[in-house]
Formats: sequence, C-alpha cells, structure tokens
Amino acid sequence: MARKANTTEGADSAENAGRLKQIALTYKMTKRTDSKIGLVVAGVGIVTFGVILAIGFLIDHPIYLGILGFVLALLAMAIVFGRRAERAAFGQMEGQPGAAAAVLDRVGRGWTTTPAVAMNRSQDVVHRAVGKAGIVLVAEGNPNRVKSLLAAEKKKMARIVVDVPVHDIIVGNGEGQVPLKKVRTKMLKMPRVLTGPQVTAANDRLRAMGDLMSNMPLPKGPIPGRGGAGRPPRGGKMR
Repeated sequence: MARKANTTEGADSAENAGRLKQIALTYKMTKRTDSKIGLVVAGVGIVTFGVILAIGFLIDHPIYLGILGFVLALLAMAIVFGRRAERAAFGQMEGQPGAAAAVLDRVGRGWTTTPAVAMNRSQDVVHRAVGKAGIVLVAEGNPNRVKSLLAAEKKKMARIVVDVPVHDIIVGNGEGQVPLKKVRTKMLKMPRVLTGPQVTAANDRLRAMGDLMSNMPLPKGPIPGRGGAGRPPRGGKMR
C-alpha cells in the first residue's frame, strides 16, 4: 500500500514538474515577441488582489477576502498569460505554411478539422473544419490562386453534402481576408445551424468522399506521349 502511495506521489510530482517546465518554456517563447508580458501579468495579479483585499477591509473581512483575492489573482494572471501567449504564437506562425491548420486544431470542441484537403504546386492549401456552423474551408496562400482551390473544393463537396452550409475564409491581412489570429474568433461567431447528428452525418459523408478518392484506381503502365514503351510509333496508331 505504501509503495502504491509513493508511486502515486512520484507521478504527481513528475506531472507538476512537467507543467512548470512547460509554463516556463511558453513564457520564454512569448517573451521573444511580447517583452512586456511579465509586467502585464504581474500587474494584473497585483491589481486584482489589491481590489479584493480593499473590499475585505471595507466589509471587515480582510482574511476571507484576502484568500479569495489571492485565488482570483492567480486565475486572472493565468487567463491574461494564456491569451497573450496565444497571440504571440499566432504572430510567430503567421506567414508559415500550415499555420492555419494549427489554428484550426485550437478552435475547440465540436469541430472536426482535416488539414490540407486541397493543395497546388505552389503550396497554396485549403483546410476543412466541420461543426454546428456547417463546413468551413480555410485557405492560406496567394489570394488569387486559392480562390480556384476553394471553388474546386466546393464543387466537389456539392455532390456529397448538399444540405450543409459552406463558408470560406482566406487567411491574410488584405481586403476581404481574415488575419490568422482572428480565424478562431470568426469561426466561433458563426451561427450554429446544425444539430449534433447532422454534424456527424456530414463528417461521415466527407470522410467517405475522401476514402473514395484515395481508393480510386490509377492506370498502370507507362504514360503515353512521354517517350519509351508507351510512345506510339510515328505515322501509326496505338492499338
């Protein structure tokens, strides 16, 4: 029994150490682009604790309100730190291939994301997310080129999910585009028009569409017209 307790305590200690290490690493990465994060987080904690403690003195319960203020100060610091760290991470990812896919993974529960459902040789890419707002296609790359990718993907899905609304987002800072750090917010603000079973059905149909495309048989043998065995003889026809 004692061994089991010691094992549990050791696992908890290792887990806590891992969390502290992760927080420290996140702080270092965030500070590279947000040099004031330490001052801001500390200021939020001090102000929150000071306000709650002052209220405690006013109502003659400084100890109780002091404890509550300490807890709320830690909570406020964690929230502010998380938001600024996320903003800094988006800033570092912006402009990198696949950044939009990383954002979609953080949208939250209720969304199923599939990265790189369409791509061209220039590495312009379209990602897909399915949730109660419908289907959201998120494109990153050259604005002119990704429009054709989006149109082709919509046409492909139109045969499979005719009763599901489709939205599209082009990531960027130009007119009609959505900055990377605002993609998640825009998606969460979309009206929810589907039920849970409808979302599941849409995901199943889209998944089946992907499986059908991946299992589509490809022609075997040499490619005609490229020389070699598959090239038709001059002045003749292939039979």
